[in-house]
Amino acid sequence: MTTTAHDAITFRAAAPADALCLGVLSTQVFLDTYATQGVSPSLAREALAQYSVAVYDALLADATVTILVAERAGCLVGFAQVKDGLGHALVPAAGASELRRLYVQERFTGRGVGRDLLRHAEKAAAARGADTLWLTAWEGNVRALQFYPRCG
Repeated sequence: MTTTAHDAITFRAAAPADALCLGVLSTQVFLDTYATQGVSPSLAREALAQYSVAVYDALLADATVTILVAERAGCLVGFAQVKDGLGHALVPAAGASELRRLYVQERFTGRGVGRDLLRHAEKAAAARGADTLWLTAWEGNVRALQFYPRCG
């Protein structure tokens, strides 16, 4: 099977026009990951509060936030969100940034999209002065808990 330009995954910084698709994509990935037993009221509230277009409009306007997107044929398939200058009690580096989210649409997992987004996020954080990029993963997210150690 050959890869055409139509099939290629490209990476770029998110733009304000991406807020709508970021909201929907993040809602889809969040529910696919965490609503494995159905949608509870608490999950519904969290999805609607955390992944609205207004939330992404604000994030994209925040100079301390970097959002990188992966797209195929002009459609978003994943994204990484980095917050500059955000440390943690367990992260000793003064110049730390946090990887807040790395979401990949289910049908694009296992294709290297997440790994490539992580590498782009590391480079973006370093370019903005971070010497450490840290993250946390929910203990029930087995896929994430396996993914990050594999990526080093």
